[in-house]
Amino acid sequence: MHSVPSAKPQTDIQAFLDRHWQRPLASQGEAPAAFTAQEASLAPAACGQCHARQFEDWQTTLHARAMGPGLLGQLQEMDPGAVDDHQACLRCHAPLAEQEADLQRTLAGSEADSTRPDGAAFGHGLTCAGCHLRQHRRFGPARRDGSGPAIGDVLPHDGWQVTEAFADARFCAACHQFDPDGYSLNGKLLENTYEEWRASRYGRENKTCQSCHMPDRRHLWRGIHDPEMVRSGLGIEFPIPTIMGDRVTARVALINHGIGHAFPTYVTPQVIVEIGQAARDGTLLPATVERHLIARDVSLDLSEERSDTRILPDEVRRYDYNRPRLPGATALVARVRVEPDAFYAEFYRATLRDADFTKGQEAILAALRDAERSGYVLYESRQALSVTARPDADLPGR
Repeated sequence: MHSVPSAKPQTDIQAFLDRHWQRPLASQGEAPAAFTAQEASLAPAACGQCHARQFEDWQTTLHARAMGPGLLGQLQEMDPGAVDDHQACLRCHAPLAEQEADLQRTLAGSEADSTRPDGAAFGHGLTCAGCHLRQHRRFGPARRDGSGPAIGDVLPHDGWQVTEAFADARFCAACHQFDPDGYSLNGKLLENTYEEWRASRYGRENKTCQSCHMPDRRHLWRGIHDPEMVRSGLGIEFPIPTIMGDRVTARVALINHGIGHAFPTYVTPQVIVEIGQAARDGTLLPATVERHLIARDVSLDLSEERSDTRILPDEVRRYDYNRPRLPGATALVARVRVEPDAFYAEFYRATLRDADFTKGQEAILAALRDAERSGYVLYESRQALSVTARPDADLPGR
């Protein structure tokens, strides 16, 4: 336990963030002599000894898996000393200088089975220290009641420096928004989540990233990979279809009523809307199926944006269906499938076909298996097709 030297809050948020996220991050340096091994450690598990709920939450997240096999396989093909190339990934996926050093050591094949004394490991991904620690000083929000450590308080690791930045959407923009001069396609930055949010009513109302992705201050960061998270922000309507003569007409509507940015925001996911007639045994009749893509569809080499059909905040997207009713069709099915890692899967397949890619093959193959397992059915509904014609009925929603 140590006496807190100062509790003056950080008030200039942008100035704080400019310092806090200056890439590449500087080394933490030597820990204060009075720190215990736990206080000096950069390992997430060390933080979890006291911050158990935050650590348990973090373990379930993509932040904890930010250095997954897909990224590792690509890094294994790089030279151990190619720091600039590493940093293109590590700046967000494992930003600590100590994690860069651990990666270089691992790629060089030295001390592969040992761990660093400071507990840093590139495989930990985006850690507690990556967001909260600079030069062995802790930074974070005030307590729930708005208080912070007072001068003279005796707290572990000298307490923490209170800053409002951790509740500000700009904190997340450090990794979820390219700089204005960053890589763009068709006039839009490749990573543009913060600006999408800022242009929406959520930005105008200052309903921040944290309010949705860290509810009740939980360290969860749920997103496109989590069906319940997506369902909480996306409405889907599929009224009873209409039969007019020999034709089936219907409409499926998707409403982005609670997602504070484009759905989906990045180039990696694809959402597929399927509408088709089903036989009595439930199978879809292929000739009747229509598919609609919701995605920012880009080429593998990121040289071309083929289409952008994402749904913006508060937008309603309608898909009309009007096809002949096939004999034996007893129901009309609407299904929404989500492939969170569609681009990655395509990229991994192409990488595995590259004869020059050898060192990271095993990791990329594991990443491909993970990507192919990540898809799920977000919504499915079956509406019976009545035998009775209804010529005076309108399309639902008109």
